[in-house]
Amino acid sequence: MIKLIVSDMDGTLLNNKMAVSEANQVAIKTAEKLGIKFMVATGRGYTEAVPALEEVGIRCPMITVNGGQTYDENGTLLGNVGIDQTRIRHILNFAREKGLYAELVMADGVYSDNKVKRIETMTSLLQITNPHTTFKMALVLALSRLELLNINYIKDYEDVLTEDRLALKVLVYSNEGQPELQPVREEYEKDAELVVTSSFYNNLEINHVQAQKGIALERVAKEMGIPLDRIMAIGDNFNDASMLEKAGVSFAMGNAAEGVKKIAKYETATNTEDGVAKAILRCIDEKL
Repeated sequence: MIKLIVSDMDGTLLNNKMAVSEANQVAIKTAEKLGIKFMVATGRGYTEAVPALEEVGIRCPMITVNGGQTYDENGTLLGNVGIDQTRIRHILNFAREKGLYAELVMADGVYSDNKVKRIETMTSLLQITNPHTTFKMALVLALSRLELLNINYIKDYEDVLTEDRLALKVLVYSNEGQPELQPVREEYEKDAELVVTSSFYNNLEINHVQAQKGIALERVAKEMGIPLDRIMAIGDNFNDASMLEKAGVSFAMGNAAEGVKKIAKYETATNTEDGVAKAILRCIDEKL
């Protein structure tokens, strides 16, 4: 029997309205009653991740920023893995030169230098994940969700890139999708100190090479005294790949990228069909 469930958030635990469904809530509680621990591993920063969980009463350990930070169930920071600021500035400038919008994740939160672009990016994503939603409906939903995400809007990223502050990740966006982001991917995949992943069709996430969900999971599991083969991991995109490879039981969502489905041992339903709940209950019923 598994001892720990680790779930991604966006495209996995969260549905197309970026909320945890009732079925997912019930399945998590069922697992916890059996003594199985639950935690999330997300590309989001802590302040972005917490609201959706608190909304439904989930309080658990967290791997955030793709492994850049880890927290216990009380919200106490356990560790950081950041990127040096010379590299951060290079990434931000390169993205700007390519006409792409970028965001900066610092140890104390998420920063944006363009609120309009942030809203456009969220609206575009919601339209893609909700095909029958009008632009106006997607915009209203984007605005309501962004209010919960605790984004810090500033004029210039240099205002926060000071010697006493730690930078964790850069996100680069294009509503045109991955082809327009390819030059950024190619530029930074050459750097052995960095890892480039993606959590949506419209973004790239650039972290320190040691800030990966799989590496963080291995560390957390050791601290908890839980063998990796007694861990179940669930995800949908390439920033989940490293933890799916580490976990003894791995599920790809039905909406997962094809490359991610090839990595996972099992496949569940989509995030709009309570895929996390179905994976948890299957794991319990079949004693995977």
